[in-house]
Amino acid sequence: MFKRLFLSLAFAAILLTPPVLRAQSFTPAQRAELVQILRDALKTDPSILREAVAALQEDDQHQSEAVARAAIAAAGPALTRSPGDPVAGNPNGHVTLVEFYDVRCPYCRRMLPTVAALLAQDHDIRLVYKDLPVLGPASVIGARALLAAQKQGGYQKLHDALMAGSPDITEEMVKSAAGRLGLDWPRLKAEMESPDVLARINANLALAQKLQIQGTPAYIVGQQILPGAVELADLQSAVKSARTP
Repeated sequence: MFKRLFLSLAFAAILLTPPVLRAQSFTPAQRAELVQILRDALKTDPSILREAVAALQEDDQHQSEAVARAAIAAAGPALTRSPGDPVAGNPNGHVTLVEFYDVRCPYCRRMLPTVAALLAQDHDIRLVYKDLPVLGPASVIGARALLAAQKQGGYQKLHDALMAGSPDITEEMVKSAAGRLGLDWPRLKAEMESPDVLARINANLALAQKLQIQGTPAYIVGQQILPGAVELADLQSAVKSARTP
């Protein structure tokens, strides 16, 4: 048992060592002997390879988590307490869940009932929306419209309407939705072009880049980044971890 564990760790260590350092660490004869030992061991017990790969994956996971924690810490209040960010759930909640999303993203739309279920079950969560229009011009129209609607107190209403409608968002669609929701369309259209709306979108894009967010949706709670459409249990677990002292 000890020998197999030693060989697994040795194999993982070799794989993790950069080639240049690997070449400096062993003489040619030592490398040849070590390779032969590992080959013989793998023939006798292939599970060593699986254990080595598992060790590599665990190391990668730990490194990714460390990078995420550092990025979240560096983001500071810009992530969870940026003035003017749209907020849902409990505005005074002790746990903040940040959602980077694109109004056209099918996975973001798929997550709507999951996030709604989380907020319905836990009334101590403050949800912060970060509009991240990465799926083309229609996404930009949607994000601008939402942030402009926020100035009329209509962010959530328009959010729900656009997320439930066609992803091919146009100004005409926004105008129609604004009329149904009782929003002032001329004002909304003018504010869609306002510098502060554009600045907020650019700030979200820059923040996502710093956090190495590759796509939408992405959820951040506590020191964790959860990329993609995740399960309710994943969000609940992250919230629980965020509450743990």
